[in-house]
Amino acid sequence: MALHNAQCNTFTAMLPGNSTSAMGMLHGFYGIGAMAAPLAATQFAQFSHWSYFYFISMGLATCSLLSSLYAFRLQRMEELIPQASDAADSEPLIQGNKYKMILGMKQVHLLAAFTLVYVGAEVTIGGWIVTFLDQLRSGGPSAGYVSSGFFGGITVGRFILWPVTDWIGKRRSIYIYGVLAIIFEIVVWRVPNIVTDAVAVALVGLVLGPLYPIRFCPDGQYIPSQLPGSLIDSGVLINQGYLLDPLASSHLLARVIGLLAFMMANWALFLFNSGDRRTD
Repeated sequence: MALHNAQCNTFTAMLPGNSTSAMGMLHGFYGIGAMAAPLAATQFAQFSHWSYFYFISMGLATCSLLSSLYAFRLQRMEELIPQASDAADSEPLIQGNKYKMILGMKQVHLLAAFTLVYVGAEVTIGGWIVTFLDQLRSGGPSAGYVSSGFFGGITVGRFILWPVTDWIGKRRSIYIYGVLAIIFEIVVWRVPNIVTDAVAVALVGLVLGPLYPIRFCPDGQYIPSQLPGSLIDSGVLINQGYLLDPLASSHLLARVIGLLAFMMANWALFLFNSGDRRTD
């Protein structure tokens, strides 16, 4: 799954024209799937044969595989996007082992760390918020629907916030959306009302939604187009993000707030190391 995600991000980032909007649409549809899964899982969790839920996951994975085969027909990226090959040919030829060069670039690892922290925070909120509301807000089985609200907010944010993001500026929007997410997380943490918390969680998803697609926009500016595999470096770390943060069950939301703050600091460090002082 991590490799599939990384390949999709690489392909979309290399598209000519407005690849930013395409990236937003790609991950918007990801959000639709993430929103639907808790709805189904909450229902299946109340059945005796709850494991039947995995048949749905298997069916969707099969549909994804078949649609990918139909869309790409086992062609190489150079065949699908000739412009990407032309852009790479116009750059100075890179000699030596490309993977060694990838691993030696600070920008790649900083973006990978950003992805690690972001995805860890996203999955922590989307998954463990159910346990938090069930145990500390007496949410009961209905707490599962709050997770769908969170991913629904992510979906809406990725589809409709692009005009706002372009108006604010992609670099600056990382900080603004991050601060808003921290504010809404503090509301969830400190306000003992499940309705208020559910709305705040959805708003956290709304402002976090654009961050992941925005994160892939700088790759083409700071990383040579002959090294598209550098995106995979980040993609592999995504699954580590899945594993890292759910372990933080004690003072969960406080740690999520810390992760969001670290994410913004990491973004600032990335821009500094790239020699980019712009705020747009």
